Amino acid sequence: MRPIRPGDRGPAVAEIRAVLTGLDLLPAAPGDEFDSATERAVRAFQQSRGLSADGRVGAETWRALDAARWRLGARTLYHAVPEPLTGEDVRSLQERLLEMGYDTGRADAIYGVRTSRAVAQFQREVGLKPDGSCGPYTMGALRRLGRKVVGGRPQWLRESDAIRQSGPTLVGRTVVIDPGHGGVDPGVVVPDGDLRWTEADLVHDLASRLEGRLAAAGVRVQLTRGPASRSCLPDTDRAELANSLGADVFISLHADGHPNPAADGVATYHYGTDNGVTSATGERLAGLVQREIVARTGLRDCRTHAKTWDLLRLTRMPAVRVEVGYLTSPQDRSRLVDPRFRDRLVEAIVAAVQRMFFPVERDVPTGSIDVSELRAVVAAGAVRR
Repeated sequence: MRPIRPGDRGPAVAEIRAVLTGLDLLPAAPGDEFDSATERAVRAFQQSRGLSADGRVGAETWRALDAARWRLGARTLYHAVPEPLTGEDVRSLQERLLEMGYDTGRADAIYGVRTSRAVAQFQREVGLKPDGSCGPYTMGALRRLGRKVVGGRPQWLRESDAIRQSGPTLVGRTVVIDPGHGGVDPGVVVPDGDLRWTEADLVHDLASRLEGRLAAAGVRVQLTRGPASRSCLPDTDRAELANSLGADVFISLHADGHPNPAADGVATYHYGTDNGVTSATGERLAGLVQREIVARTGLRDCRTHAKTWDLLRLTRMPAVRVEVGYLTSPQDRSRLVDPRFRDRLVEAIVAAVQRMFFPVERDVPTGSIDVSELRAVVAAGAVRR
């Protein structure tokens, strides 16, 4: 869909205003104009939901607004096939069950099989019919009972244990690398004399280098697009591809841009909400990637951040989006266009992925992994066979 932006009018704008009014972000007033007050309310909504706060209503913001209509208890929730129920009420239910020690998986606002099973388990334990749907009786039981798990985040414990049991080696892992944009969407574009640098081209080159390094370490690697794709794959399709492959790790590569050329640095994003619910393993991977890149490249540390972008919300494995620098910054751009610098970025990400599978108590200092040794281990194993 074409983004709805300031100055637009029509029924869609009236619907957006109605949702924002219901969320107490916009005073109740008739109208179908996307005025400055509506733009401020949209930005506030996007900020609260972990979306890009650009003040426009694109497909992702529209879905979030549609989901925000629902409050837990306003409707009966159940596992619907083939289109599952989605909404803020589903997310609230998942977060409540996670706090009580039930495994819904990621709090992604989708009432899928895992959420239905968690509800059925809760119903069985409180003496209700375990049908996996959340109606008035189940809601009443949820309100009466308090948190079961204390002294830590239960989802962190589950995800960390799954990583621990899978072992520390990279050999045989599946990693999906997502070069951002592509096709008709070049991303950030910066003219530089006779040259023209595009985000899509640079991150695809970076992804290809990362593919080679990981493959040499025994990893099965899949890219979400080629160098000259005809269309830009939606983020929902990129996430679905990673899920269908049963990937162990998902890494999306982007370069940033800003009207102020002084903006520079690297930032890494993982799934999370403003109330503390997060993908624990995604959060850890984001921290490792960020620290390794900063230590090995000297890029400014713009830290890690929790976001609810579809790309991070819908993936079922540790997933991060890395903004490897600002193409609009002369300083960052001079580095990013240097193939040797991109090799250093790749080594940092490979080291972070390796550290991801080390138990926390056996982790190593940032910058200490020699990526060439990972390839040597695989080569030695091949010779022995």
